[in-house]
Amino acid sequence: MQYRRADIKGATYFFTLNLANRKNTLLVDYIDALRDSIRHVKQKHPFELDAIVILPEHLHAIITLPEGDNDYAKRWMLIKSGFSRQIPKTEQINPSRIAKRERGIWQRRYWEHLIRDDRDYENHVNYIHYNPVKHGYVKKASDWPYSSIHRYIKNGAIKKDWGCGKEDGTDKYGEA
Repeated sequence: MQYRRADIKGATYFFTLNLANRKNTLLVDYIDALRDSIRHVKQKHPFELDAIVILPEHLHAIITLPEGDNDYAKRWMLIKSGFSRQIPKTEQINPSRIAKRERGIWQRRYWEHLIRDDRDYENHVNYIHYNPVKHGYVKKASDWPYSSIHRYIKNGAIKKDWGCGKEDGTDKYGEA
């Protein structure tokens, strides 16, 4: 059976991308390289970065593609390869990756989910912003520096103390 990805033009998607070595901390160790790669790809292949959280070994993001465009795969490939080119070569590379001229930084695949409606969108934004709390990196979501939650707080969409847990219901966020 062949997996079929969603390919709706101009749609909004949720993504999870993981490092190949889940014990690695490259994404936060080289946060500027990742930000630079995202910024560069956005300039050449526009998209809206609706929400994002970058954790040491994985990231979650919601992007909206321009009308008539469904090529998120190219964008992620360019972001991943752009990031990989900017960091030192310290990883072990297996023979299959060598044959394909790949580094051993990222998992080859990623998770994508087509956002279906406003509620689905809100649930996934909340999941993204709560993720550092879920993984035990911080006690409240706004304490994590590598998150779009700061933009949402600045714009008044959520309060600074959102994501502290029980009183606001955020302790109930599970897997998206």
